[in-house]
Amino acid sequence: MTTLIVLPHVELCPEGAVIEAEPGQSICDSLLANGIEIEHACEKSCACTTCHVVVRDGFNSLEPAEELEEDLLDKAWGLEPTSRLSCQAIVGETPLTVEIPKYSINMAREGKH
Repeated sequence: MTTLIVLPHVELCPEGAVIEAEPGQSICDSLLANGIEIEHACEKSCACTTCHVVVRDGFNSLEPAEELEEDLLDKAWGLEPTSRLSCQAIVGETPLTVEIPKYSINMAREGKH
């Protein structure tokens, strides 16, 4: 198992969390499996930006983002150089620290789909 540190998020994880993630599982699935209800409007199909996270530590251990993910990230609120869509970022052996941004843009819910 790989340690996944989740920084505090006012609504989803007010105290922050330290969870054990299964290598080979996405960050999104790891969060959901541990009761952190990160939004994932497209059902993890890499079609929105609602599961956007910023990887604060361990970013370089992740496989590089594919072009579709990069294109979507350009539309994410609060984009940073270490931003990833958590449904596409696969946990490896290296511990990760992630921050869930305060806001997300849900194009489906906001009628911009």
